[in-house]
Amino acid sequence: MIDNTSQADIAIIGLAVMGQNLILNMNDHGFKVVAFNRTISKVDEFLANEAKDTEVIGAQSVEELVAKLKVPRRIMLMVKAGEPVDAMIEQLLPHLETGDIIIDGGNSLFTDTDRRVKYVESKGLLYVGTGVSGGEEGARRGPSIMPGGSPAAWPHIKDIFQAIAAKVEDGSSCCDWVGEGGAGHYVKMVHNGIEYGDMQLIGEAYQIMKRQLGLSADELAKIFAEWNEGDLDSYLIQITAEILAYKDTDGTPLVDTILDTAGQKGTGKWTVMSSAELGQPVTVIAEALYARCLSALKNEREEASKVLQGPDLEFNGDRNEYIEAVRQALYAAKIVSYAQGYMLMRAAAGEYGWNLNYGGIALMWRGGCIIRSRFLSDIKAAFGRKPTLTNLLLDPFFVDAIATNQRGWRHIVSEASLCGISVPALSSALSFYDGYREERLPANLLQAQRDYFGAHTYERLDKPRGEFVHTDWTGNGGSTTSSTYSV
Repeated sequence: MIDNTSQADIAIIGLAVMGQNLILNMNDHGFKVVAFNRTISKVDEFLANEAKDTEVIGAQSVEELVAKLKVPRRIMLMVKAGEPVDAMIEQLLPHLETGDIIIDGGNSLFTDTDRRVKYVESKGLLYVGTGVSGGEEGARRGPSIMPGGSPAAWPHIKDIFQAIAAKVEDGSSCCDWVGEGGAGHYVKMVHNGIEYGDMQLIGEAYQIMKRQLGLSADELAKIFAEWNEGDLDSYLIQITAEILAYKDTDGTPLVDTILDTAGQKGTGKWTVMSSAELGQPVTVIAEALYARCLSALKNEREEASKVLQGPDLEFNGDRNEYIEAVRQALYAAKIVSYAQGYMLMRAAAGEYGWNLNYGGIALMWRGGCIIRSRFLSDIKAAFGRKPTLTNLLLDPFFVDAIATNQRGWRHIVSEASLCGISVPALSSALSFYDGYREERLPANLLQAQRDYFGAHTYERLDKPRGEFVHTDWTGNGGSTTSSTYSV
């Protein structure tokens, strides 16, 4: 019989920065943690350095790790997404017993998590796929944690996860149960997609003020710092101000020496792919993703800059008024970006049978994570007023916010276009907003075209929805409709 009084509360496998910081965070909150890594020497190094003088204990093998845990055993994987997760699950399974819990804390694709939940449950165990956001600092001091998977696992991990997660002003934890299957990792994926959008929108605001107004990095740092005191108060605006103010060793702004090619790790791409599969127009995230792809074409852009013509940059207006218009554009487009993210989560919940708490998700994102901001309190309040809200843009608060800020938004998108400054996220957000509020779009012509060349049929305004008809547009097409060919 195992003596649980002397056993550890949880084990973490994977001692990269995130894994190490989560262990130290758990230790700070009174939990006894077993540390393990596939490269065993990293365990000894961690115990001798970062974990020195803590209650953290090490394991030299999977067998030893399992033996040191209370039952039900809780084992959290902080390893690279993909095959390494599956390989570690297979390594663990022979040593675990009914009711033990495997937790994946990496950025796994939600469909992989859904598959793993079913597989691990078939072995009599429980599985959790949890998003962890906040970077290394969040992991150490309090991240946003988004767990999903086997519901029966939640009571056994709730105390640990809610203790180590970030807290908001009233003490609420930025962690709660998201849903079954891959729901936790899906919500984290959408979080990362929104993060892509936020970063691109901020970058476009920076580019407009830098190129069109000729502002220096120091001037821009002050502007972003001021914006962080108002509606745009957020982690990303805060660090943007700090980045712009940071000096290189020679005293010049470091940001001006950084190569303008952006990387990505896949979650933004997954978000866009999922949106296409579910038919949800998350245009801001998509444009943010493609803007990164465009940035990677550095050599081609350098060549193109020498031969492709555009308008001359010239600004003759009031600088302060223009800066305020940029702020309005950034805020309004941000509202659209988050509205699109929530549209995607709602569609996924319907498709996969998840019961997502949208206000609760906003609370989980309110602290600890990369997109944490004052703005998320407004989203939580919106779903508090109407839990069945179909779109954030229809909430009275956001209706008023867009109305207040759209004049500046439209002005900036127009001016940027006239001056030849690329603003794909700001402009796509505005196009979505205008399309969403348009009672009649030109899709009637599109449907006519599809029926003309492919006999795809269409619906009529004077007929019930769901009743499809086909027209023989040329007199030679006949009445047969398409059943296989699709465009």
